[in-house]
Amino acid sequence: MTRRGLRFLRDRWRVVVRLAAWSVLETGQTFLTGYAPARALDDGFLAGRAGVGLAWLGVAGIGVLVGAFGTARVYGAVAELVEPLRDGLVTRVVAHGVREGDPRALSGLTQQTEIARDTFAGLVMVSRSFVFTAAGALIGLFSLAPPLLLVVGLPLLAGVALFLTTLRPLARRQEAFLVADEALAARYGAVCPGLRDITAAGAEDRVAADTGHHIDSERRAATSLARWGVLRVAALTIGGELPIVLLLLAAPALLGHGVTPGALVGALSYVTQSLLPALRNLVHGLGTSGSRLAVVLRRLVHQDGTASATPTGRLRRPAEDPPPGVPALTLRSVTFAYGPAAAPVVDGLDLELRPGAHLAVVGPSGIGKSTLTALVAGVLEPGSGVIRVCGYPVPGAEAAARRVLVPQEAYVHSGTLAENLGLLRPDPVPEAELLAAAEAVGLLPLLEALGGPAATVDPAALSAGERQLIALTRAHLSYAPLVLLDEATCHLDPRAEERAERAFAARPGGTLVVVAHRISSARRADRILVMDGRTTEYGTHDALLERSALYRDLVGSWSPEPSQPALSLGDPDRVDAVAGAGLAGDGRHVVAHRPVGQVQASGDLRDGGPLGGEG
Repeated sequence: MTRRGLRFLRDRWRVVVRLAAWSVLETGQTFLTGYAPARALDDGFLAGRAGVGLAWLGVAGIGVLVGAFGTARVYGAVAELVEPLRDGLVTRVVAHGVREGDPRALSGLTQQTEIARDTFAGLVMVSRSFVFTAAGALIGLFSLAPPLLLVVGLPLLAGVALFLTTLRPLARRQEAFLVADEALAARYGAVCPGLRDITAAGAEDRVAADTGHHIDSERRAATSLARWGVLRVAALTIGGELPIVLLLLAAPALLGHGVTPGALVGALSYVTQSLLPALRNLVHGLGTSGSRLAVVLRRLVHQDGTASATPTGRLRRPAEDPPPGVPALTLRSVTFAYGPAAAPVVDGLDLELRPGAHLAVVGPSGIGKSTLTALVAGVLEPGSGVIRVCGYPVPGAEAAARRVLVPQEAYVHSGTLAENLGLLRPDPVPEAELLAAAEAVGLLPLLEALGGPAATVDPAALSAGERQLIALTRAHLSYAPLVLLDEATCHLDPRAEERAERAFAARPGGTLVVVAHRISSARRADRILVMDGRTTEYGTHDALLERSALYRDLVGSWSPEPSQPALSLGDPDRVDAVAGAGLAGDGRHVVAHRPVGQVQASGDLRDGGPLGGEG
């Protein structure tokens, strides 16, 4: 960054020379600020020659006018430095935004480049002012009496040196604070719209702990920044205020060694009227604005290197497939209860699924089937035991990238159909692949009815079944090998449900876990897990019919007719809960304004990465 800055100034050396030439007039003004009053006292008023004293004061006034003329010309030269910087940054941001389709380009164009321009202009002004003001004052001190230069110059140099040593650490801590603040703001943006879903999933404690972690990170960054800010105040005290104290303490000795009263007054004038204000502007301007400029320029200049980062809230492609022999899903002695005094919903569960397996989870309503999928997805954390997805521990970013959860009430956000379907992909989905997935899951008739992938979707105009088909196709397009369907087909008719489940079961290397609500769904699975509180049964449909009384009761209670979902919306609002063959729906549902991909699927609710699906 420093080399880039020097090259920028070298390419505009004529502007720099002109800026320095006009600034020399400020040096003259500063020189007269202390020298003229000293001569007015020593050669004029103290010598009984009032006319000479007034003449020197008049010279000081003329110096102020000349300095003001030079300062006015300085602004034009500063503009010739600043505007090329802004133009270069704008060109870079626009080119990057067009090339990469980066949504951050608008922020870079409208805010960050303006911050860079204004801050750079301020830094040029305060830095230039300090250099030429200090030069004029030090020349004046030497002209009045060389001992004064030692009394004022040594602490000034010490203060400036201390300040310069803090610049790099301050810039790093300023950037750390900004990053922590952005992370906390992003966390709030993800959590606040999903409070209902967090409460429904019982994840309040986990979300609170994760948000608290972000708050603590910002607090630590702010504390570290404040500590280094103390050194900045110390530098100002040493360089600007200590010389005043030293001049007053050394006044008797200085007067006794030939320093005149006028020279002593002139030295105090140099410190109080010129050096202290200039140093204060330098410390506050370069210390705060300089750090911010360094951060903004680093982000704008190096944004090409960050353009390939995974967009927030989307799945990334797993770095590698699990090694041969690694199970797709492993649970070892997993126990979970909704409170320390509550009976376990899942108690010592052991389960292992190979890649490509198809498991149906069945049991009475409220027995813990959805809790089990939430545990596997990382929304809930077991009280004891170990859960691994493709060999990676849950919760964790690697596991989150390898499973997708589709809940019962699917969410669809405003936008195009293609944007909804590609929500879990880091890049736009090719249309051929999107249409193939829609055909496999059964979304194609709805897609064509809406007007194709580019059609705008109105979530409130879709039935519950139509929203489920969109969510299912979205999950099918994701890169996650493990798919968890938590009654995700309850609003579809049996034929549509079968088609969707078979599409997931046919994914190459894909593993499917279905919370079943129809006997046909359980019959299609390779294995069935029967949950009954503290006990579980595991096996094929025929084997469970022989040895599990609960499973026989469940099979007997299941009707071939389309069933209502576990949480029916039908009665009070006259909403058709089950989509028929034509996916007809009354469209009168209350639909969340934000996609569930930003709520239940916004991350592990701990690692900040994508959860991997709808919930």
